[in-house]
Amino acid sequence: MSKHLVIVESPSKSKTIEKYLGKDYRVVSSKGHIRDLATTGQYGLGVDIENGFKPNYIPISGKKKIIADLKKDVKDSDIVYLASDPDREGEAIAWHLKDALNIKDDQYKRVLFHEITHDKVIEAINKPTVIDDNLVRSQETRRILDRIIGFRLSKLLQNKIGAKSAGRVQSVALKLIVDREREIESFKEEEYWTITAKFNEFDAELFKYKDKDLELKTEQDCIKALQDISTNYQIESTTQKEKNKKSKFPFITSTLQQEASTKLGFSAKKTMSIAQKLYEGIDLKDETVGLITYMRTDSIRLSEDFTKPAYHYIVENYGKEYAGYVKNSKKKENVQDAHEAIRPTSILREPIKIKEYLSNDEFKLYSLIYKRTLASLMADAKVNQTTIILNNNDYKFKTTGQILIFDGYLKVYQDYEKNEDKILPALEQIKVLTTDNVIKEQHFTKPPARYTEAKLIKEMEELGIGRPSTYAKIIDTINERGYVEIIDKKFKPTSVGIESTDKLQEFFSDLINVEYTRDMENDLDKIADGKLIWNHVLADFYSLFEPRVKNAFSNMEKKSPELTGDICPNCGNPLVIRKGKYGEFVACSNYPECKYIQKEEKETKEIMDCPECNGKIIERKTKKGKIFYGCNNYPKCKFASWDKPLNEFCPKCGKYLVEKKDKIVCSSCDYEKE
Repeated sequence: MSKHLVIVESPSKSKTIEKYLGKDYRVVSSKGHIRDLATTGQYGLGVDIENGFKPNYIPISGKKKIIADLKKDVKDSDIVYLASDPDREGEAIAWHLKDALNIKDDQYKRVLFHEITHDKVIEAINKPTVIDDNLVRSQETRRILDRIIGFRLSKLLQNKIGAKSAGRVQSVALKLIVDREREIESFKEEEYWTITAKFNEFDAELFKYKDKDLELKTEQDCIKALQDISTNYQIESTTQKEKNKKSKFPFITSTLQQEASTKLGFSAKKTMSIAQKLYEGIDLKDETVGLITYMRTDSIRLSEDFTKPAYHYIVENYGKEYAGYVKNSKKKENVQDAHEAIRPTSILREPIKIKEYLSNDEFKLYSLIYKRTLASLMADAKVNQTTIILNNNDYKFKTTGQILIFDGYLKVYQDYEKNEDKILPALEQIKVLTTDNVIKEQHFTKPPARYTEAKLIKEMEELGIGRPSTYAKIIDTINERGYVEIIDKKFKPTSVGIESTDKLQEFFSDLINVEYTRDMENDLDKIADGKLIWNHVLADFYSLFEPRVKNAFSNMEKKSPELTGDICPNCGNPLVIRKGKYGEFVACSNYPECKYIQKEEKETKEIMDCPECNGKIIERKTKKGKIFYGCNNYPKCKFASWDKPLNEFCPKCGKYLVEKKDKIVCSSCDYEKE
């Protein structure tokens, strides 16, 4: 029996923390959420709308045993530390644990682990707090909003156009992609020209005539200018200016996802998965430790506990001149600032020193986080920027260059930023330059680019829609639903994505848009701050939303199913392509009077004779698409195997061999083929 029980979300985190706390503490995992809204009640929302939006929570599928085990652990403990993640969702999980496990107010403490290191875990345990009900209500409101909008609009689109789903933020993100595609389609390119004088050591571009900006729209404009230009170019001015090049802020969730996408080629989902492992704990030579702070944050703040040793490290390793300053930013609207920026837990844990304990991708992401944080505390780089203006019969040409004169933060971050050095010659003693190498070039304006994953995340962040922890999921969802396709790492909306957006805008343009979604995020923040009452916000929303849903169900035109060109063998009506839970299928257009469904003809490769009957083993798929191997005499013969059977037999026991995790082994005994 342990007097102290600590409940965290992740099993891997529990192992790390238990090592720090010792034998008097038992650390267990809830494996994330244990409860969610039921799918009962009006519209299957799991919310009693008439009774103040009271939620009805039930255990998540597969979590009943975990709840039962946790109840037993709680019963055997004097005090329970609820240590779910330090954000709103984590706060809600802590409340669900307390409520579902019947933990009394005087029996629990809430602890926040912003980083999984020995000292910080002990410090958090020694400075517990209580569950913040306002944060819980804010998260609960978000969940109810998403359930109402998701269920009602998804049902609508499934019924009317066969689309799979809609969502509060998901549909707004998709609208951004669709709107961008329409900008591209409606874009009319415009012709323009440039004139460039080429000298031995640099090129200079024509930009003015008689101190007025010059636009060359046609080739004739170029020919006219070239007729007036001689081979002699007077040096009108040479200016040099020292400029500071500032490092960027340390990472928040969105900027980490963006930089990992552009510099490492990681998807947002992959970035967050790797960051989770780095936060929860990595086995090093002498310890298990979290390498980075909590990775779901919108704050650029760095604690003094980190900055003091970091400055000492910079001075010791690079010199006093490289020590910079802590960057502050005006707090943006919607920034929660619940915890620090994403940073290494120790500046002394240099990436190269722990490389052997990390996978290749873990090392890449940790290096990026480490160097970005270190660079943010280093001095500005300095460049000497030179601009030369040349005059040729009142036609002005310009060239610019810059030389890095002090690398500053680039000492550690140069791998992630391009070097833009362009050295111009010293021209102080020269008054005139000569060249007859002048070229004219035709160009066309280009349409706006499609969104990459990084650009879409940046856009959502700047517009104030969604939350750092939701960006990866949103992108994943619109991709999985078939609303977008990825071409050259950019999002292009599919026909169903465009149709879904258009239908929602036809009936919900005042609710499914950037402004309303951003305002709702502000309201959720106000609930978290205790400035708004959660169910009043829901009531105001629902009074606008539900009448529009009912109107859409009545008036949205239903899309006719696509004809196949074939006739139903049962009733003679046309066959059509319909969409079901597991994809498209061909059926009679006269449904429900005629229930004919065309059986899908599949090529089935016979793998071997069935070991249990006279049938053949073939490759099959579960309803969720997972491959397994079964008998073609099913349901008479119920033989099934997840491992691929081979038409080879064990020399030891005579049973058939199977392919299992790149090995060939016996299906019955311990034989393994070499």
